[in-house]
Amino acid sequence: MAERVAIVSVAQTRYSPDRSDVNEGELAYEAIKQVLDETGLGFERDGTGIDSAVTCSQDFWDGRTISNMNVQPFVGAHLSHEDKVAEDGLTAVYTALSQILSGHQDIVLVVAHCKESQTDRSLVENAAFDPAFLRVLGLDFLIGAAMQAKRYMFRYGITPEQCAKVAVKNRGNARNNPYAQEPMDISVEDVLGSRMLVSPIRLLDTRPVSDGACAMILAKESKARKLTSKPVWILGVSNCYETHYLGDRDLAECDALTTAARKAYSMAGIKNPIRQIDVAEISEEYSYQELLWLEGLGFCGRGEAGKLIDSGATRMTGKLPVNPSGGMLPGNPVCVAGTARVAEAVLQLRGEAQGRQVDGAMVALAHGVTGACGQHQGVMILGNR
Repeated sequence: MAERVAIVSVAQTRYSPDRSDVNEGELAYEAIKQVLDETGLGFERDGTGIDSAVTCSQDFWDGRTISNMNVQPFVGAHLSHEDKVAEDGLTAVYTALSQILSGHQDIVLVVAHCKESQTDRSLVENAAFDPAFLRVLGLDFLIGAAMQAKRYMFRYGITPEQCAKVAVKNRGNARNNPYAQEPMDISVEDVLGSRMLVSPIRLLDTRPVSDGACAMILAKESKARKLTSKPVWILGVSNCYETHYLGDRDLAECDALTTAARKAYSMAGIKNPIRQIDVAEISEEYSYQELLWLEGLGFCGRGEAGKLIDSGATRMTGKLPVNPSGGMLPGNPVCVAGTARVAEAVLQLRGEAQGRQVDGAMVALAHGVTGACGQHQGVMILGNR
C-alpha cells in the first residue's frame, strides 16, 4: 500500500498589481526560497533532496511558448525531473501527489506563478474560446461570467445583494491576510454602487489584475515526518471538466464541480461536508461564483447558497467559514489561485493563519477552477491527522 502524502511547507508572495521589478523566475523564487529555508531541502541528486518539480504557468500570460522555461533554473530542473501544468495551481498539487503515489518520487516541489500585469486579461481569455465561431465575437471570461450570473440569478432567485455580501465578506477577511492585494472595508451598498462592467457584474464583484507566486513541498509519509512536526495530509482529491462550448450546458449548474467534489469526498470519507469540513477556501473570480460553487460542493442545495450567506454561516464566526483569506476577490492571479487555496488550507490546519485563523480547524477544503464559467473544477480535502 502506498504511503500517505503530506504537504510539509507552503509559501506565498504578497500579491501585487504590478511586479515589473522582477522577472517570472525571480518572482517564483521568492516563494521557493521560503520553503527551501523552512525544510532545509535542496536539489541534491543523492536521494536526500527534492526529486522533482511541478510548475504551473501559462504561455499566454508569460508571453512566450514553453513558459516553464522561465522558471526551470529556479526549481532545480537542470538534469532533473520537471513537469509543467498550464491550468489552475490546484492541478499542479494534484500532479505532485500523483508523482509520489506512483512510487517514482519521494519529495516534490510545486510552484505556480503569473504576472497578469504584463498583458491584457481580455485578450488572453479570448484565446480560450473556439477560434472559428466564438473568439471572433470578442468573448472573454467576464462576458461569460455575466451570462452565467444572469442565468443563475434568474433560475434560482439569487439577488445582487446576496452576491454583494460575498464581496463584502471576502474583502473584509483579507484585512487579516498579509498576502492580500486589496483588503477593503466595504458595504453592500458600496458593491452595488460600484461601476457596472457587464451586467450584472460590477467592479467590486470581480478581482483585480494581480501578480504573484505560491510554492509548496509535498513528501511521502516516512520523509514528511522528518521534515516537519506539522504535516498536513491530502485525504482526497478529484477534478472534472465541463464541455467547452458554453451553449452546451446550463450555466446555472456546475455538474463538473459536483462530480469532482463527490469523488474527493468519497476518497476522504466525507459524507456530510457542511458538518465534517471546518473551513473552505474556494476560488471565486466573481462574487456570484462563491454562491454557485458552494452549491456544487454540496454545502447546500441548488439555489440555496443565497440563504446560506444571508444566515451568516460562511463568515469567520459561522459554522462553515469560507475564504478566511479573502479568496481570489482581493487579488490572486490565475494559475496561482488554486495553489494559494491549498496553501491557505494548510496554514489553517497547522494553526498558523494568524488573524484569519479558524479555531480548531482539522479538515479543510481547497478548490480550484480554470476556464470560462468554471469549465474545469478541482477539489482537494486536507487534514492534520
